[in-house]
Amino acid sequence: MGRLKTEGDLEKLIKTDIWMMEILKTVQKLQLPDCWVCAGFVRSKVWDTLHEYNSRTPIADIDVIYFDPWTVSETIEKQYEQQLRKCLPNEPWSVKNQARMHLINNSKPYQSSTDGIAHFPETPTAIGIRLNNDLLEITAPYGINHLVAGIVSPTPYFQKDERMYEIYKQRIHNKQWKSIWPQLKIFD
Repeated sequence: MGRLKTEGDLEKLIKTDIWMMEILKTVQKLQLPDCWVCAGFVRSKVWDTLHEYNSRTPIADIDVIYFDPWTVSETIEKQYEQQLRKCLPNEPWSVKNQARMHLINNSKPYQSSTDGIAHFPETPTAIGIRLNNDLLEITAPYGINHLVAGIVSPTPYFQKDERMYEIYKQRIHNKQWKSIWPQLKIFD
């Protein structure tokens, strides 16, 4: 494993993927505050590339996150999903406002979308990409080293106590990533 090393390499990989760029352009049209497409959307592309797969591994959903502390409603998130479905109806859209997601994780309120991403379970999942005025941007609170090396470990939030670590371990067990990407190094 290894051709991807830098954020520049990751940007080039994404820019050459027509489907990913179409997703990013569609999300950009919503003009949501502090908005990113994250998690498996990016992670799976990188891991497929590391494993030299010729076809895309299907993803369960396209995680779109944003940060709006003034309008915290799951109903509004569903409306944004509907808007995205009107543009690209065959995609598994999932939209979440990070201003309310701290309640799911039972933590202090997040300060931004990147803060929300920092509370994702695994380091290679804690990444977001977006188009900002048609320029590709990456946010990765723990960097991209684990992602591009195929290393899976818990983020600091999921290492903080036994309860959170058990959630991480259960998620790793349920995802069965090793059966899809056998070269991964998974720490549990």
